[in-house]
Amino acid sequence: MKFPAFFDQVPTLRVRDALAAFLGAADDGLLEYGYADAVKLAGHSCPTVASAYVLGCRALAALYPDSLPERGGVRLAFASRLEDGVTGVTASVLTLLTGAAQDGGFKGIGGRFARRGLQDFGHELPLSVRVTRIDTGAAVDVASDLSHVPAHPDTALLLGRCVRGEADDVERQRFAALWQDRVARVLLQHWNDDVVFSVRAVG
Repeated sequence: MKFPAFFDQVPTLRVRDALAAFLGAADDGLLEYGYADAVKLAGHSCPTVASAYVLGCRALAALYPDSLPERGGVRLAFASRLEDGVTGVTASVLTLLTGAAQDGGFKGIGGRFARRGLQDFGHELPLSVRVTRIDTGAAVDVASDLSHVPAHPDTALLLGRCVRGEADDVERQRFAALWQDRVARVLLQHWNDDVVFSVRAVG
């Protein structure tokens, strides 16, 4: 696999997963995720996948300021319904990072390590997603506003030509480059930008 070079510059997320430790999948349950993992899960790299990755990382950092985040230790509530817009893509990336799954998730072993039922949708929330620690009840609300990271003016025109089968190789390559340029800006220039990414403690 050969990904765009900027993938390697994106911060990674280290977590401890008690289920991974219990089943011997990783020493002490330590797992590390990078942006490429989210891309492989989604099958593509786009601003939605990028923003979900940032929000997951920043939410966990806020909830576990003095320790490694516990994968499987949070629940997620979404303001949107699962079938609305890009909610499903965002939810999938957040499952990767947090372990919190929908009804089809892992049911647990002997009453431990359950991951199913830790995502709910269609809640009244001030922001897009609420992430809550199961052990302490501490929570943060998170959302992204990608309007502050605009696409290159040529992107829409090139996208249309590509979709209609009118673009030549040069135009297709330019479209892909401009698309990933926006993704790179989201991840590298705006990771800690509180205008683009809102992370607010609840209560």
